[in-house]
Amino acid sequence: MTATFEAMALAAPLKEVLKELEYSTPSPVQAQAIPLLLEGRDLLGCAQTGTGKTASFAVPILNAINNDQQNTVNKQCRCLVLTPTRELAGQVAKSFATYGQKVRFRQTMIYGGVGQRPQISAMRSGVDVLVATPGRLLDLIDQGHVNLSGVEFFVLDEVDRMLDMGFLRDVKRIVALLPKKRQSLFFSATLAPNIVSLAEGILKNPARVTITPEVTTAERIKQKLCFVDRGNKMYLLQTLLEKQSQADSARLSIVFSRTKHGSNKLAKALTAAGYTAEAIHGNKSQAQREKALEKFKQGIIPVLVATDVAARGVDVKDVGLVVNYDLPNEPEAYVHRIGRTGRAGAEGLAISMCAEDEIEFLREIERLIKDTIPRDTTHEWHSDALVEKHRSGFKPPKVKQGGGGRQGGGGGRGGNRAGQSPNSAKNNSGGGNSGARRSGGNNVGPRSGGSRRPARQSSGGSRYSV
Repeated sequence: MTATFEAMALAAPLKEVLKELEYSTPSPVQAQAIPLLLEGRDLLGCAQTGTGKTASFAVPILNAINNDQQNTVNKQCRCLVLTPTRELAGQVAKSFATYGQKVRFRQTMIYGGVGQRPQISAMRSGVDVLVATPGRLLDLIDQGHVNLSGVEFFVLDEVDRMLDMGFLRDVKRIVALLPKKRQSLFFSATLAPNIVSLAEGILKNPARVTITPEVTTAERIKQKLCFVDRGNKMYLLQTLLEKQSQADSARLSIVFSRTKHGSNKLAKALTAAGYTAEAIHGNKSQAQREKALEKFKQGIIPVLVATDVAARGVDVKDVGLVVNYDLPNEPEAYVHRIGRTGRAGAEGLAISMCAEDEIEFLREIERLIKDTIPRDTTHEWHSDALVEKHRSGFKPPKVKQGGGGRQGGGGGRGGNRAGQSPNSAKNNSGGGNSGARRSGGNNVGPRSGGSRRPARQSSGGSRYSV
């Protein structure tokens, strides 16, 4: 294993940039992958976001481009990087630009949610590196604006997420258009059988690099698990956000919902309660998502409600609190989510809520991380009944998914329907609303004198339960 970047067989321009960036020691995935890729090997990599995998493929590809300068060909690219989301495409393109500062190359991005005319224009004279999402790429191919016959390097990034988002058919269509002679790189956070099967159809005698996921991040992130009935989750969330806002080092918060519908509903409820919050998810336009993220980074929007897909690749250093309002139904997503805090050496707090229909998700998460998430039984909405169900091996009946209602943080089993009194959802431990009052706006919180009945909204008395 190569100990330093300086010792790698990289071109001088790349070594200069890495030195200026103060990158001296490669991460485990970089130390293993870069030498193999410099040899021209296909690669099957199992590595998660945050391990340095983007540099592990961007650096050797830039090295090849630097050493073999060619004129770009109309509508073609030498390197195609396929990503599942627009946000990840932006991060990958940024990495290529950063590492390739002293390499002569052209790159562009192709993704949906924005007008296609600039993308068509960029491809007209060809590029060295094309970073794209599947849907828009196929649109432009079908229109005759992109030709993949000249691809020398093909990178399929975050394959597990690609399949989760239903891109398998699109990926296969794209692969069928690639030349047989190419170097292919395949990265996934997990290597489930369906992922390995896909890899076998794309890669030729690949080298395999597996980086054990850092599933225990307790050194920087304090984790807590709250058993709470779904109808009381909103009250608990407000308590958590209020404590966060009053902290000496008040920082940003990300709240995770399992679905787009749920994230919209949750952001609306928080806004009605006086919080400045906004949702990002796949149905938002690219411009809306970028605008919301920029406001979040600046602290203008201190609370961001996100789905897994939208938050993938979001790297904001000042996130002090992550709340899993809905537990993820994929255990790996738990690690990705809590990793949004505790970044750049800072301390972070990750609090997860578990309702009855999420007990099995909790078991799967704890099997993955091989640890028990510390329980918080001191909060006002704690449910002993759920603790007993978890301990006894209770398995909630499977419910038919549809519209994001049950799984998206809205209307789940045990939750309230619109217009139903929140007090009807109190748990047997005493219940009550500890949602904190915010200055300005409409508040859902305890009244003076200790009353636990949620205050009505000033807009006419409608109550939110998410």
